Amino acid sequence: MTTLGDFTARSLDGHDVDLSAYDDKVVLIVNTASQCGFTPQYKGLQELHDTFAPQGFDVLGFPCDQFGNQEFSEDAEIAGFCEKNFGVTFPMFSKVDVNGAQAHPVFQWLRKQKGGLLGDKIRWNFTKFLVGRDGTVIGRYAPTTPPSKITGDIEKALAS
Repeated sequence: MTTLGDFTARSLDGHDVDLSAYDDKVVLIVNTASQCGFTPQYKGLQELHDTFAPQGFDVLGFPCDQFGNQEFSEDAEIAGFCEKNFGVTFPMFSKVDVNGAQAHPVFQWLRKQKGGLLGDKIRWNFTKFLVGRDGTVIGRYAPTTPPSKITGDIEKALAS
C-alpha cells in the first residue's frame, strides 16, 4: 500500500525532502497560491500548525499556478510573500502541478485516494487533504472550507 512516506518533494529552498520524515504524524497537505481569493487561509493554516504541531501535526503547502495564474514564478518570491504577509513557518514546497500529465506524484496519489464531488480532479487552490499517522488519506476538503473547520478531524486523527 502506498503512503505519504513513499514520496519526495522539493522544498522552496531547493532541497529534496523525503516525505517519510512525516511518518507517524498527522499532515494537512494544501495546494496554495499567493494571489487567490483564498490566500488569507494561510493565516488559518498557520494557526492550525501552531496549535497542533506539538502533538505531531504539520501543514505542508504546495504552491500551484494551474488556477488563474495566481502564483508567483519564483520559489524565493513565494517564500518571501508567505513569510512577510502571513508569518508562515510550516513547510512549503516548490511550485507543482496538481492536475494533468505533469501533476506531482503526491497529488496524483492524493486525488486517487480521495476524489471530490465531481471526480478526482482538483478544482481550485486551497484544496486540502488530511493524512493520518499511518500515511493514508483520511479526508479531503474543498477550497471554501476554512482551516478552522478541520480542527475536529485533526483532533480525531491525532488521538488515533
